[in-house]
Amino acid sequence: MNTSLFGLACVGLGGGAGAVFRHFVSSAVARKFGHGTFGTLAVNITGCLLIGMIAGFSVAPGDTAAMPTPWWLLLVVGLCGGYTTVSSFSLQTLTLVREGHGGPALLNIGASLVLCLSAAAIGFALVHSLGVIQ
Repeated sequence: MNTSLFGLACVGLGGGAGAVFRHFVSSAVARKFGHGTFGTLAVNITGCLLIGMIAGFSVAPGDTAAMPTPWWLLLVVGLCGGYTTVSSFSLQTLTLVREGHGGPALLNIGASLVLCLSAAAIGFALVHSLGVIQ
């Protein structure tokens, strides 16, 4: 793990940008659909798509890392880490359960798992299918 000052700056810069993007996307979706859970789900799906695409760009033929460490720290650890919202997902799901909305809580869990995992796989495959990585 790169703990140099430059590496930490990369994580901080990416994390700050990711948090701002998370607030923007989550708020916009929540306003459109009337509930914060949908905003969090949208952020987690798009974050998984993004991290899948970044991973797709970073894996060279033969599965060797092609992305330099500072870029990985900036984009994956910082940007995607600051953007995705597993803690918000957990709290909102717990709130649904505590309020007696077990069905929507289970739906949120299932949708998050299936859609986010699928988005990461799609992002990775998309980069490779477009011939971006030879």
